[in-house]
Amino acid sequence: MSKHKAPWLARIAALASMDDANRRALFRYVGDAGDAVGRDQAAAALGIPRSTASFHLDRLVRDGVLQVEFRKTSAKSGPGSGRPSKFYRTAVDEVGASVPDRHYDLAGDVMARAISASLGSGGSVAEALEAAAHGRGRESGRPGEFSAVLADLGYEPMEDGSGGYRLLNCPFHRLSRDHAEVVCAMNGALLKGAAESSGLPADSVVPDPGPGRCCARITAAR
Repeated sequence: MSKHKAPWLARIAALASMDDANRRALFRYVGDAGDAVGRDQAAAALGIPRSTASFHLDRLVRDGVLQVEFRKTSAKSGPGSGRPSKFYRTAVDEVGASVPDRHYDLAGDVMARAISASLGSGGSVAEALEAAAHGRGRESGRPGEFSAVLADLGYEPMEDGSGGYRLLNCPFHRLSRDHAEVVCAMNGALLKGAAESSGLPADSVVPDPGPGRCCARITAAR
């Protein structure tokens, strides 16, 4: 499973699963182990019963925090020794969510890409930022699923009655308050890249400045 950021509702569920001390400890242990972890190994490390470890590990799998793999081990002998054992590894690097949904890690990734490109080429930082954002947007797009992509990125798209969408949330809200020109340019390029790789023309993304929402909207998205 990819460790890309999960959809917002999934992150809320994952965060809720961390209300138990055993699950928090198991998540940290599995994350720090460097390899997939078995139930016996986890129980011994935390000093809890195997049944308790198994219950909480499987809950973390259901909540999308861990993932399961099966492998045969040489440690088993006797009846059933040929069956593969269940192991766990992290499905996400960290668990976090905000209300409304924000994606400051995405902004950081785009900006880091832009800085690296600008330093390497000696070119304009602004041009590098636009190119990096457009490329990251293209990575996020999915043909025929643009509204779902917008939701995954935190924009809270709402149909405008004319075949397009208004974007009710700014995923980069705090950054945009102090650096609106930079962040809105990055945001527009990101959305255009996502639109193109989802099968829409880049000019379906148009400016829509105003308080309490994204600085762009989508026209004729269908």
